[in-house]
Amino acid sequence: MILVTGAAAVVAAALALPAACSAAPRAPIPPPAAPQNPFLAPTPDSNIHGDTWMTDAYRGAGPSGHRFTTGFGPLPASLCSAMIFDTHGRIVTICPSIPFPPILRVIDPRKLKVVTEYAFPRGAPPPAGTPAYQNFTGGGYFYLDKRNRVTTATKTNHIFVMAESRSGRSVRKVADYDLSKRLTDAERITSALPDFQGRIWFVSKRDGKIGTLDPRSRRVRIRRTGEEIENSFAVGRDGIYVVSDRRMFRLNAGRDGRPRVTWSVRYRNSGIHKPSQVDAGSGTTPTILPDGYVAITDNADPMDVVVYRTARKLRRGVRRTVCTVPVFRRGASATENSLIGSGRSLIVENNYGYQDPFGPLAGSVSTGGFARIDIARGGRGCHRVWTNTTVHAPSVVPKLSARTQIVYTYEQDAAPLPLTGGSWSWVGLSARTGRQLFKVHSGDGLAGNNNYAGIGLARDGSAYLGTIGGIRRLARAR
Repeated sequence: MILVTGAAAVVAAALALPAACSAAPRAPIPPPAAPQNPFLAPTPDSNIHGDTWMTDAYRGAGPSGHRFTTGFGPLPASLCSAMIFDTHGRIVTICPSIPFPPILRVIDPRKLKVVTEYAFPRGAPPPAGTPAYQNFTGGGYFYLDKRNRVTTATKTNHIFVMAESRSGRSVRKVADYDLSKRLTDAERITSALPDFQGRIWFVSKRDGKIGTLDPRSRRVRIRRTGEEIENSFAVGRDGIYVVSDRRMFRLNAGRDGRPRVTWSVRYRNSGIHKPSQVDAGSGTTPTILPDGYVAITDNADPMDVVVYRTARKLRRGVRRTVCTVPVFRRGASATENSLIGSGRSLIVENNYGYQDPFGPLAGSVSTGGFARIDIARGGRGCHRVWTNTTVHAPSVVPKLSARTQIVYTYEQDAAPLPLTGGSWSWVGLSARTGRQLFKVHSGDGLAGNNNYAGIGLARDGSAYLGTIGGIRRLARAR
C-alpha cells in the first residue's frame, strides 16, 4: 500500500532566517572525498553513514523544489534502521523490531513492499541498563559489499554474511563467524566493518572490546578498553577510528592482526547522561575528513564539536586537537548521531530531549537545532558558520546532498493531545545558510517516529526512511 500526497499544501517554505543563522550565503560544501573501500559496496551505499569515512554525505541529488510526493509502505511492529541500496536499486535494510527478532529485508523502492526477508536469532534481552528502544546491537549497524552481501552482528554474538539471489527474491546465509566464546552475553557486538585489507573489525558495547576477524583463517584478536562503545566506527586507509564513552582512539592492526592503539585522546565529559543519549559519552560515530582530520562531538555542557589530527605522529609543537567548538546552549545540547562531514565542513544535529517512544513522555519535543562548523585552512582552528535553533529533529541520522546543497532531516512537532507522539515531517535545510527550505508532512503519532533510523538517498533523488509504522519516501513531484 502506498499513500501519495502532493503539491504545495504539504510544503511549508521558511521565509525568515532561523535564530542565530548567518544571513550571508556561504561557500557550498564540496562532495565527499572518501576513498572506495574495496570490501564495501560502492559509495555511498554500504552502511548507515554511507561510506568508509562515515560522512553521511552524497554526491548525488536528493529531493528539492516546491512540490513533493510522499509514499508509505506499512511494516507493522517494525523499525528499519538504515536505507541502503543494492546494485539493482532495491532497498536492503535490517529491522531490529520490538519485540521481535531483527529481520533482514529486501524492499521494492517503488511499491514499498517487502520482496524477501530473513529473521535472525532472537538472542538475549537488551544488556542491563539499555532500554529496548536504544539497543542497537544485533542489526542496528550492518554493511553491504559489492556482491550484494550483508554482513551483520547478531544478538547472539555471531557475525553473519547474507547473500541476495540475483532476483533479490531470496537471501541465504553464506558465512557464520561464532564469537560467543570471546564475548559474554553482556558484551554485545555494536558494529562490524572491514578495513582496506579485508579484516573485519568489530566493537562491543560493554567493556569496549575492539577486535579483528580474519575471514579466511577465522582467527580473532581482541583488545579490551574497559570503556563502553555504543557507536559504530570509521575506517580510513591509515587506521580505524573508534570513540568510547571516554576517549577517541586511532587503531591499527599489528602483524598478528591484533588491534594496537596508535593514539588516544580523552575528550571533555560532563558525566551527565543526557536525554536522547545512550550513555554519558559521545553519541557520534567518528567522521573522517580530507587533509588528515577526524571529528566527533564530546559530552561537555554545552556539547562541543571536536576535530583531531589523524596522523600517527605530529610535528613538534602541533597539537592533536585542532579545535573544540561549543554548539547549542548549556543544559540542552546532545547528539546521538554522527556528524555530517565533507570538505572542511561539519554539520551537527541536536537531539537533546528525545524520549522513549513507547514511554509516558513520547510526545515531548526535543530541544532541536543544527549547526555548521568549518575547519580553517591548514587546520588553524575552526569557526561556526551558522546555527539553526528552530528545527526539532529528535533522533534521525540526517544526510547531505552536495548536489542540491540540502541537509535532509526529520522533524517532530508537538501533538495537540498529550501522549500521541506528535506530528512528523521531512525537512530540508540549506547547507550554505541553515535556512529551512521546505517542510513536508510525513505521518502522525507513534507510527511516524523514526527512533534513530537513518535517511537514505536513492539514485533517482528520492529520500527514504524507516519508521515504527513502516517505510516512508519523499520525492520531487514530476
